[in-house]
Amino acid sequence: MEIVPSKELKREIKELIIESLKIPDITPDEIQDSASLFEENNALQIDSVDALEIVMALQRKYGVHIDDQNLGRFIIKSVDTIAEFVAKEQAKEK
Repeated sequence: MEIVPSKELKREIKELIIESLKIPDITPDEIQDSASLFEENNALQIDSVDALEIVMALQRKYGVHIDDQNLGRFIIKSVDTIAEFVAKEQAKEK
């Protein structure tokens, strides 16, 4: 069964990213769900330190753990990939 993350979850994740990276001049609507968070044409243009901040914020808010660095790079690629990971982890708990 495929797990499809809700729009609400994606919005929560965008808000979490903005809050954890302390970026007051970007709104959740400016962050595209499928755009790479690392690319220059993205509103955020995060780096590896930012990615670590996001991972820690996800762990605090959702209780998910990303222990594998290579897997983490894939998970933190975009809002879509983060939301899919969180939704799957939440489904495991039910």
